Amino acid sequence: MFCFKTVLATEATGSCHKSSAPVLFSIRKPAVHKAVKWTSIVYTGVASLTVGGGLCAVPFKQVENLSHDSLIKRAASLVTDSSSTFLSQTSLALVDAITEYSKAVHTLIALQKRYLQSLEKLSPAEEDTIWQVIIGQRSQIRDRQDECKRFESTWVSAVRLCETAAEAAYISGAEHAAITVRSNIQVAQSQVEVAQKLSLDSDKKLAETKVMEVERMMQYVASSQNNIEEEEVPEAYLRED
Repeated sequence: MFCFKTVLATEATGSCHKSSAPVLFSIRKPAVHKAVKWTSIVYTGVASLTVGGGLCAVPFKQVENLSHDSLIKRAASLVTDSSSTFLSQTSLALVDAITEYSKAVHTLIALQKRYLQSLEKLSPAEEDTIWQVIIGQRSQIRDRQDECKRFESTWVSAVRLCETAAEAAYISGAEHAAITVRSNIQVAQSQVEVAQKLSLDSDKKLAETKVMEVERMMQYVASSQNNIEEEEVPEAYLRED
């Protein structure tokens, strides 16, 4: 460890080492070129830290060798990567939601068909039990529909974000990143379209089942009324003269 008195003695004898000059103050005038050098180093370091802090992919020592165009291209690539990840995740969520909705619809169709087939064979208690199951299944379908709408809204936003990122990347000169994200958009749209077609097919079958249910219930009510009327008619009127 340096001693202040030792340094003063060294200054007096003129045998002070050069390495100690920047460390402790002395009575000598500070060298102008050294101050300029230190200022330049500090400024370069701050500039590098400012840019490097925003772009983690840019090495600290190479920032001063990169142009603004290069930095913008790298930033555009990062944006396209992030937006593609967002699109992929929302597409997966939407497809899964549509698939679960379709499953719920097919389950309801099966329940309604079974109920209609065994309508005249059910006791009031059994009929009430089946109707409770059907009502619960319909409630689940409504929940699945709400989930599909929520994920679809997020997915549409993700598609728009990717389109904006692709346009920005193309303008900045990152053509490869722009092509990649546009390809990802096409793949996502294709996957969602397949799932939506399955959903529409399920809705169509559900509508057909409802029509069949109405017709079957009308037949059942008409048959029940005929049975009641036959029971109320006196036996004498049923005999042939």
